[in-house]
Amino acid sequence: MDPISFRLGTKNQWGWLVSLLSNDPEWLSAKVKFFLPNIDLGSRNEAPDPTQRVLLQLRELHTQGVATWQAFIHCVCMELEVPLELEVQLLSTWGHGDGFPGPSETGAESPPEPPFHHGIKRPRQSCGSSPRRKQFRRQQLELAKRYLQQLRTLAQQRYGGELPGPGQPLTFHQAYVPPILQWSRATAPFSTQEGAAPGSPRAEDGADLSLQDLFGPRADKGPRVMVLLGKAGMGKTTLTRWLCQKWADGQLDRFQALFLFEFRQLNLLAEALTLPQLLFDLYLRPEEGPDAVLQYLERNAKGVLLIFDGLEEALHPHPRGETAGPEAPGPALALFSGLCRGTLLPGCRVMATSRPGKLPDCLPTEAATVHLWGFDGPRVEEYVGRFFSNQPAREAALAELRANRHLRSMCAAPALCRIACLCLRHLLPDLSPGQSAALLPTVTQNYLQMVLALSPRGYQPAEALRGLGEVALRGLETGKVIFSAGDIPPAMMAFGAALGLLTSFCVCTGPWQQEPGYAFTHLSLQEFLAALHLMASPEVDKDALAHHVTLHSRWLLRTKARLGLWDHLPAFLAGLASSACRPFLRHLAERGEAWVGAKQAAVIQALKKLATRRLTGPKVVELCRCVGETQEPELASLMARSLPCQLPFHNFPLTYADLAALTNVLGHREAPIHLDFEGCPLEPCCPEALAGCGRVESLSFKSRKCGDAFAEALSRSLPTMGSLKKLGLAGSKITARGIYHLVQALPLCPHLEEVSFQDNQLKNQELLSIVKVLPCLPTLRKLDLSHNNVSMATLLGLTEVAVTCRTIRMLQVREADLIILLSPPTETAAELPGSPALRGNAGQKEAQSRSLALRLQKCWLTVRDVEMLIAQLREGPLLEEVDFSGNQLEDEGCRLVAEAAPQLRIAGKLDLSDNGLSVVGLPWVLRAVSTCRDLADLHISLKHKTVVLTFAPEPEEQEGTQERAAFLDSLTLQMSSELPPCSPRIRLTHCGLQAEHLEQLCKALEGSCRLGHLDLSKNALGDQGAAQLVRWLPALGALQSLNLSENHLSLDAVFSLAQCFSAVPWVLQLDISFESQHVVLRGGRRARHLLARSPPPESPAQAQSSGFGQRCVPRSFCLRECRLEALSLTHLCEALETCPGPLEVRLSCVVLGDQSLDTLLGHLPRLPQLSLLQLSQTPLSPRSPFLLAQLLGLCPRAEKVDLRSLHDATLHFKSSEEQKGGRCGRFTGCGLSQMHVEPLCELLRKCEDLSQLDLSANQLGDGGLRCLLMCLPQLPISGSLDLSGNSISQEGALCLTETLPSCPRIREAAVNLGAEQSFRIHFSRQEEAGKTLRLRECSFRPEHVPRLAAGLSQAWHLTELTLSRCCLDLQDLTLLLRLLRRPEGLLRLRVEEPWMGRAGVLTLLQVCAQALGNVTEISISESQQQLCLQLKFPRQENPEAVARRLARCDLETHHSLLARQLMETCTWLRQLSLSQVTLCHASCQLLQSFLLPLSELKTFRLASSCVSSEGLAPLASGLSRCRHLEELDLSNNQLGEEASTVLAGALEGKSWLRRLDLSHFPLDDSTLAVLSQGLSHMTCLQSLCLSGDDIGDVGCSRLAKALEAATSLEELGPCRRARETQRWDVSVLMAAGGSEGRHQAGRRKHGIRAWSQHPTYCEGLYLLSHNQIGDAGAQHLAAVLPGLPELRRVDLSANGICPAGGVRLVESLALCKHLEELRLGCNALGDPTALGLARALPPHLRVLHLRSSRLGPEGALSLGRALDGCPNLEEISLAENTLAGQVPHFRRGLPRLRQIDLVSCEIDDQAAKLLAASFMLCPALEEILLSWNLLGDEAAAELAQVLPRMQQLKSVDLEKNRITAYGAWLLAEGLAQGSGIQVIRLWNNHIPPDAAQRLQSQEPRLDFAFFPNERQAPRGT
Repeated sequence: MDPISFRLGTKNQWGWLVSLLSNDPEWLSAKVKFFLPNIDLGSRNEAPDPTQRVLLQLRELHTQGVATWQAFIHCVCMELEVPLELEVQLLSTWGHGDGFPGPSETGAESPPEPPFHHGIKRPRQSCGSSPRRKQFRRQQLELAKRYLQQLRTLAQQRYGGELPGPGQPLTFHQAYVPPILQWSRATAPFSTQEGAAPGSPRAEDGADLSLQDLFGPRADKGPRVMVLLGKAGMGKTTLTRWLCQKWADGQLDRFQALFLFEFRQLNLLAEALTLPQLLFDLYLRPEEGPDAVLQYLERNAKGVLLIFDGLEEALHPHPRGETAGPEAPGPALALFSGLCRGTLLPGCRVMATSRPGKLPDCLPTEAATVHLWGFDGPRVEEYVGRFFSNQPAREAALAELRANRHLRSMCAAPALCRIACLCLRHLLPDLSPGQSAALLPTVTQNYLQMVLALSPRGYQPAEALRGLGEVALRGLETGKVIFSAGDIPPAMMAFGAALGLLTSFCVCTGPWQQEPGYAFTHLSLQEFLAALHLMASPEVDKDALAHHVTLHSRWLLRTKARLGLWDHLPAFLAGLASSACRPFLRHLAERGEAWVGAKQAAVIQALKKLATRRLTGPKVVELCRCVGETQEPELASLMARSLPCQLPFHNFPLTYADLAALTNVLGHREAPIHLDFEGCPLEPCCPEALAGCGRVESLSFKSRKCGDAFAEALSRSLPTMGSLKKLGLAGSKITARGIYHLVQALPLCPHLEEVSFQDNQLKNQELLSIVKVLPCLPTLRKLDLSHNNVSMATLLGLTEVAVTCRTIRMLQVREADLIILLSPPTETAAELPGSPALRGNAGQKEAQSRSLALRLQKCWLTVRDVEMLIAQLREGPLLEEVDFSGNQLEDEGCRLVAEAAPQLRIAGKLDLSDNGLSVVGLPWVLRAVSTCRDLADLHISLKHKTVVLTFAPEPEEQEGTQERAAFLDSLTLQMSSELPPCSPRIRLTHCGLQAEHLEQLCKALEGSCRLGHLDLSKNALGDQGAAQLVRWLPALGALQSLNLSENHLSLDAVFSLAQCFSAVPWVLQLDISFESQHVVLRGGRRARHLLARSPPPESPAQAQSSGFGQRCVPRSFCLRECRLEALSLTHLCEALETCPGPLEVRLSCVVLGDQSLDTLLGHLPRLPQLSLLQLSQTPLSPRSPFLLAQLLGLCPRAEKVDLRSLHDATLHFKSSEEQKGGRCGRFTGCGLSQMHVEPLCELLRKCEDLSQLDLSANQLGDGGLRCLLMCLPQLPISGSLDLSGNSISQEGALCLTETLPSCPRIREAAVNLGAEQSFRIHFSRQEEAGKTLRLRECSFRPEHVPRLAAGLSQAWHLTELTLSRCCLDLQDLTLLLRLLRRPEGLLRLRVEEPWMGRAGVLTLLQVCAQALGNVTEISISESQQQLCLQLKFPRQENPEAVARRLARCDLETHHSLLARQLMETCTWLRQLSLSQVTLCHASCQLLQSFLLPLSELKTFRLASSCVSSEGLAPLASGLSRCRHLEELDLSNNQLGEEASTVLAGALEGKSWLRRLDLSHFPLDDSTLAVLSQGLSHMTCLQSLCLSGDDIGDVGCSRLAKALEAATSLEELGPCRRARETQRWDVSVLMAAGGSEGRHQAGRRKHGIRAWSQHPTYCEGLYLLSHNQIGDAGAQHLAAVLPGLPELRRVDLSANGICPAGGVRLVESLALCKHLEELRLGCNALGDPTALGLARALPPHLRVLHLRSSRLGPEGALSLGRALDGCPNLEEISLAENTLAGQVPHFRRGLPRLRQIDLVSCEIDDQAAKLLAASFMLCPALEEILLSWNLLGDEAAAELAQVLPRMQQLKSVDLEKNRITAYGAWLLAEGLAQGSGIQVIRLWNNHIPPDAAQRLQSQEPRLDFAFFPNERQAPRGT
C-alpha cells in the first residue's frame, strides 16, 4: 500500500480512488495536464505498471496544494461514475480542506528553484589558435541545432496533439480549417495578380490567402512586420497555434526558429526584461550555451519568426522615440517595438494578431495588414464535415445548416461554428428536420445549448454556474482574463473543467517564475457567463443591470490601464432578455417568473432608449446585433423607424454577421433607406447578407478591399432587393470576372435608377460590356464610369452606343470623368399593340423626339477622330449639346465641325473651345456657319480659347417655356431692355482683329441675311478699322446691334460713326463711353411675336395707339466720359445735322467750359430734329444757369430746362408741330444766392409761358426770398414756384404773409420750416378770390404774433389759414384772434398744437370767445390736437340770440361769463363739432347754457368721446332745446347706462333733422324704443347710420315701423361727415408668419388701399352694416323700403342675410327708382339674390358692392349681363366670390365705370382674355383690382395690350398671382407706350427679387413692395 495513504489515515479512500482512476487513465492524464500545465509528465507516464502511473500522477496533484486537490476531487465526483458512499467519503475527507497535510507532512520535497536570470553574460572570446576557433564554432553550431530541435519538440508537444475526445470540444482541433485571409489596401507584399491564373479569386481579390502567400518566397519582397486583424471569435489565436504546428511539422522550413507569445501572459510580468530573457527564460531555455544560441539567432535573424498574439491586450505603452539595445531591459511592448523597428534581432520576421481598431504607434507604417474574415459557406460545410465523423450525423448537420440561413450566418465566426456543431451533436438525436431554427435562433441561445450539452447527465448546478459567472464578471471589471488557482473556488473550478469552460496553461510571471494559470476557453465565453451572473444574481438590481447595456465604439484605445472586454456583454444581455431564455434563467436564479421578467424588461427598456438615439455606424451595427438577439419584433420596429434615411458606415470592418444583423432590423422598416459603406474592410461574402432587404433604396460601397469575390456575392443579392434605385461600387479592385457577374445581375433590378462604377481600374472590354447592357435597364437615369482606363477606341465605341441607344440622353467624358445620363423612352415599340408597321412608326417617332447631349472634353481628339464622330452623329438623333472643347482639332478640325453643323441637327450648343483655332481659320469658320439657318449665337475669343456656337431649336420644338427661360437669362445678363434675340448674334472678342482683317471677315459675313448682333469688342481695329466698318455696314444687312468696345477709338472714330445715323437706316442708338471704351450701335427692338395673336387695329390711328405696333423710336446719341472742346463740339454737331429726327443727344464730359456750352447752345437752331439734350455728370460753371435761363426766352422750342448741382443739365425740346404749352425751369443745387435773383428774374421775364420754376436747394436765404417776392408780380409764372431748402427762417414766412396782398395770382402757399424744409407757392393764370396759406413748424415767438396778424389782416382774399405746430401757446393764439380783423369775408382758421390735446374743451372754447369776428363753425379734436374755426367779418348781432342772452343775464359765475362771451361771439354759429374729447360736468353745463341761444345751429357732432355720468343730464337738456338741428352725430361715444336719457333729449323735438349718425352707439331695448319713437316724427330725415350696433331681427322690425314716416330718407348707409381714418397694422400680421398671416395681411392691405382712395366725405360709418340682421330683419326692411321714394343709398354689409332675405330685399329695392348705391357685401346672399337683382336692376345705380357674398359663376354671369350698358355705374365689387373663371364681361360697355374690384375670384388666364376686352369698353376706368387670383403671363400679355388704350386708368392691382418676370416685362412694355397709369402692383408673384429690382429700375411704375409706394400728387394740381 502506498505510504501516503498510511500517513493520511485514509487507506480505504485512497485505495478506492486509485482503483477507480486505474479504469480511466486517459481521463486522469487529461486532468493532470489541465491542473499541472507547467510540469512535463512525459517520462513519468512511461511507468509499465498502470497503478504505479496513477499513484505518480496523484502524488503530483496532491503536492500542488489544497486548492488544486479539492478541485480535482470535485471533478472526480462530478464526471466519473463514483459510488455514492465513496463520493460522500471523498467529499467529507478532501472536498472541504479539513485535515489536508502540508508538503512537509507528505514528505514531498519541492523542486529547487533556479536562481533569477538577470541576463546572459557573453563569454569572452579566446585568442587561441585557428583550430580552436573552428572547434568553438562547431560547438556553437551544435548547440544552436540542439536548441532549434528543442523548439520543434516543444511546439509538437503543445500544439501537435489530437483532440482528446468529445468531452473537450473547444480545444484545438487537428482537423483545422483555415479562415479567409485578405491583404489590406496598399500593404500586399507582392502584386496579387502576378503569376496567378486569370479568373482566380485569390489572384483578383487578394482574399483566400494560403500559407505560402503569407510566408512564401514572394513574401520576402514585402514588409518584415505583419498584422492579422480579426474580430473576436474569428480564429486569430487558433491560427497562430496552427502555424506553430505546421512549423513543427516542417512545412515552414524557411524559418529555423519560431516563438509564440501571448500579450495576455506578457501583461503579468512585473519587471522589465531583455530580449534573451524573453526568448530563453519565458519561452524555452537552451540546455547549455545560451549566449552561443543568441549569437546564432542574431546571425540568422531572417530565419526567425516571432508571433505575438493579442496585440490589442498590450497594456504598457511604449514611449515614442525610445530605442533599446539587446541588453537593455524594458516592458514587453518595448521589446515588441524594438523587434518591429529592427533595433532588436534585425532582419527577423514579426507577426502580430489584433482586433480591428487603433493599433499601437510602435508598429511601422509599412507593416503589412491582413484581414481575417472567418468562414464562408464552403468552409462552414468543410468544418462541419470534419467535426462529425459519423456519416449520418454529418449529413443531418449539413442539412440543418443549409435549411437554417441564420444559423449558417452565425457559423461565419469559427468560434460560433464550433459551438453550433457541439449543439447540433447534442440535439440531432432528438431533433426533427428544420427544428434548429427554433432551438438555435441567436448566439446567446447557442451558448445556452452548449452549456446544456456539456453538462454531464443533465447536471446543472445553478450555484456553481452563478459562481463561475461572478468570477467572469469580476475579471471583466478588473481587466483580468487569466486567473490563479486562488481566484476560483475548487467547486467552481471543477465545474468549469468538467464542462470544458476553463482552460489551463503555464504562466510566466518572470524569469524562472512559473505557475499554473486558468482562463475561460474564449473571451466571449467569459462575457456570456458574466451576463448570466448579471441576469440571475439577486445582488444585481435593475439599474445596475441597465448600466451594463451600453454600446462601445469599435476603436480600441491602447493607452487605457484596463482592457476593453465588454464587446459582447450587451449582446449576451440582450439575448438573455429573450422570452426563450426565461425558463433557463428561472432555474439558474431560482426565482419566479415575475422576478426574471422584470430583469428582462429592464434590458429591453435600456435597448429602447438606445434605439431612439442618433448613433454612429459601429454602434448601429452593435445595436442591431443586440436587437436581433432579443427576438422582439416591437423593438426591431422601433429601431428601424428611428434609423435615419441616410445611414453611413465609414472606416471600420464589417462582417457577414454584421450586415445580417442590419438586414434583420431593416426588415421591420417601412420607409426606404440609403446605405453608404466607405473605407470599410468588408468580408468578401458579406453582400449576401443583404439578400431580400427590400427597403434599401441606395447602396454604395467604396473600398479597395472589394474585389471579384465581393462583386460576385453582391450580384447574387441585387436581384432580391426590390426597392433598390441607386447602386455604387467605387474604388474597388473588380476585374472582368466581377463585372461579368454584375452585368448579369443589373437587368434583374427593375427599379434601378443610378449606377456608379467609379475608380475601379476597368478597361475597355469591361466598360463596353457595361454600356451594352443599358437597353436592358428601363428605369436607369445615370451611369458613372469615371476614373477608369478609357482609350480612344473605347471612347468611339461609347459614342456609337450613345447614338444608337434610345435611352441615352447625355454622354459626358472629361479627362477621367465618364458619365452617362439616361431617360426611359415614353413608349417603346414593343409595348404597342397591332401590326409591326405600327410599332415601326412608333419607333421612328421616338427616335425623332429623342435628344442627345455629347460632351467629349479634354479627350485628345484629333481631326481623324472628329471625322469618325461626325460620321456617327449624322445618323444620330437630335443633338441637344455637342462639346468638343479642350481637344486638338486646330483650324482644320474646327472647320470640319462647323461645316458639318447644319447636318448634325444641333438644337443647343456646339463648343469647340480650346482647340487651337487661330486668326487664319476664323474666316473659314464664319463662312461655314454664316448660312446656317438655326444659328442663334457664335462666340469666339482667341485669347480665352473660346469657340461656342448656339443653335436655336426648330419651330416645332420652340415652346413658350423656352422663350421665358431665355428671357430670364437675359435679365441675368442685365439686358432687360431687350427681348431675347431671335436673330443670330456673332461675338468675335479678344481675337486681336485689326483693320486689315475686316475685309475677309465682312466678306465671310456678307452672305448672312439674318445677322442680328455683331460684337467686335476687345480687338485692335482703331480709327481706321471703324472707318472701314462704316463703309461695310450697309452690306451686312439690318443688324440689331454692333459692339466696337475696347478697340482704341478716338473722337475721329466717333464723328465717323455718327454719320451712320444718316447712312445706315437701322442705326437708332449710338452709345459711346471713352473711359471704359464702350462703343455700341443699336437698332430697334424686335417684333413682339408673342402678342401677334391680338387682332389687327381697325384704323391707322388705332394702330398708332395700340400697344405693340412698331412705334417711332427716336434716335439717340450718347457720348460719355470725354473731353469736348469747342472745335470738337462743332464737328459733332455738323455730323449730327443730317440725322433724321427725332434725335436725343446725351453728353457726359470731363469738363465743359462756358465757351463750349455757348458753342453747343449756338448750334441748337441747326438741329430742328433735336428733342432732348442731356449733360450728365458734366461740371458746369456758375454762369451756366443764366445761359440756360436765357435759352428759355430765346428758343421757342425749349420746353423744359433742368439744371441740378451744376453737374446735370437736361433740355427738352418740342417740335414745331406741337401746340404751345407751359415751360419749366428747374435750377436746383446751383449755389444761387441773393445777388443772383435779379439777373435771373430779368432773363425769365422774357419767357412768356413759364409754368413752373424750381429754385430749391440753393442759398437764397431770407434776403433772396424777399428780393424774389418783390419780382413775383413781373414773372409770368402760371404754375408753381419751389423755394425749398434755401435756409429760410420765420422772417421769410412773415415776409410771405406780407407779400400776399401784392400778388393776386397766388392761389396757395405752403411753408414748412421743420427738418424737411419746404417752401412752395402755387399760382393761377388769373386772379382768384380764394387763397390758402399753410404754415408748419415755423417756431413763431411772441414778438412775431402782431406782425403775423397784421399781414393776415391785409390779405383780404385769404380764405383758409393753417398753423401747424408753429409754437403758438394759449396767449399767442388768444392775441392772434384779438388782432386778426378784416373788412369783410370768411376765414377758416385751423390751428394744430400739442398743448391742445391737454387743454380741455372749456379752455379752447374760451379761446374761441376772443375772436373779433363772428364764429360760424367750431371743431375741436383732442386726439388730433387741433382747433378749427370759421370766422365771418365784420361781427354782427343776432336779435334772437340777444333776447335769449338778456333773459339769462342773472348768471354771474365764471362759466356764465364764458357762456356770455360765447353767446356774443358765436351768435351765428352753424356747426359745433367735438371729436375725441372728454366732457366733464362743468363742460356739459357750459354746453347746456351755450346751446340755448344758438338759433342758427344746424350741425352738432359729439363723436368718439367720453362724457361723465354727471354731465349726461345737462347735455341731454341742452340738446333738447336745439330745435333747428339738421345733422346730429353721436357715434362711438361712451355714455354708459344713461344712453337712453341722452338720446331722448337729443331727439326731442327734432322734426327738422335730416342726418342722424348713431353708429357704434349702445342701443339696448330701451334705447331702441326711444330711437323708434323719435324716428316716427322725423319726416325730413334723409340719412340714418346705425352701423355696428348689434341690431337683430327684432330691433330691425321696430326700426322698419319707425321708418314708415321718413318718406324723405335718401341714405341707408353712408353719412356725409368727416371720416376719421383708421388703419390696421399690417406688419403685425406679417410678423405672425405663415401663409395665413400673409394672406390676411394682403387682404387687409387691399382694404386699406380701397378705403383710402374714396373722397373725404364718403364711406365712413354705415346704417345697418356690421349688425346681426338676418332674413327676418331683411324682410321687415323690404316691407318698408317701397315707402321711401327718395332712397338713394342702402348699406347692409356684414350681416347675416341669406338667400331668402336677399331675394326679398332686392325685389323691394327694385321699386326704389332713385337708388344709386347698394352695398350688400359680406352676407351669404348666393346666386338667387344675384339673379333677382339682375332681373330688376335699379335704373340709376352708381355703386354696387357684393363682396364676399357667396356668388357663383351663374349669378356673376347673369349680373354681368344685366349691368352691361348701365350708363351711370361707377363702381363694381364682386371680390372674394368663387367665380371659377366665369367673370362678368361686357359687350356694350360701361361709360362711367371708375373702379372694378375682382379680388380673390379664382380668375385664370382664359377668363382674363374676355375681361381685358371688356376693359376696353370702359373708357372712364381708373382702378382695376385683380389681386389674389390665378393670373399668369398670358393674362399679363392681354392686359399689356389694352393698357396704352385706357387713358384714364391710374392703378392696376395684380398682387398675389402667378405672373413671372416675363409677364412683368410685358406689362412694362405696355406702360412704355405712353400710358397714364401711375402704378401696377405685383407683390408676391413668381418674380425673383433681382429680376424685380431690374424691372423696377427700368419702369418705376411697377411696384413689387408689400406696402404701396406713397406718391405725391403732381404739383400745381
